[in-house]
Amino acid sequence: MSGVGKYESQYREQRGVCGEPFPEIASFFESYDKQAARILDLGCGQGRDALMAARHGHSVLGVDSSKTGIRQMLEDADAEGLSVEGVVADLTKYKIEGSCDVIILDRVLHMLEKDSRNALLKQVLQHVSPSGFVLIADMPSNKAALRDTFSRDSRKWSAVLDKKGFLFMRRDS
Repeated sequence: MSGVGKYESQYREQRGVCGEPFPEIASFFESYDKQAARILDLGCGQGRDALMAARHGHSVLGVDSSKTGIRQMLEDADAEGLSVEGVVADLTKYKIEGSCDVIILDRVLHMLEKDSRNALLKQVLQHVSPSGFVLIADMPSNKAALRDTFSRDSRKWSAVLDKKGFLFMRRDS
């Protein structure tokens, strides 16, 4: 994945490299009414979204290729007593287990080659619970292909947010 080394060195230099969660993702979790949901944050970095979701009472698994980012996320979660686990893994090889209520792909898909991006998104769709969500923040230029992947899936999906840089999809039950 391109950019991996760049982020690893940036994470070593400072915490909070990517800033606060996007308002769109924060707003989703402020209004999300499911209790103790299972959240998967793919490409979690230092855990900005994972930690925020856990503060709302959810169990979160963050996956990232950066050892430093995962370590920092787990240290912060431990300091706050949050339910967060972390896995260091290459997302192009990571195998999702079980079903998730929400899967977050925040600014990670554009870092993958087209074939790897498509394969990861197809895998994600297979692991979203009925009435679950996929939250994507990515390059606007990728949205048509992302929408196409959802439309080709055998499950039915509805857009709950579709605006520049964001595509939030709900799996219909």
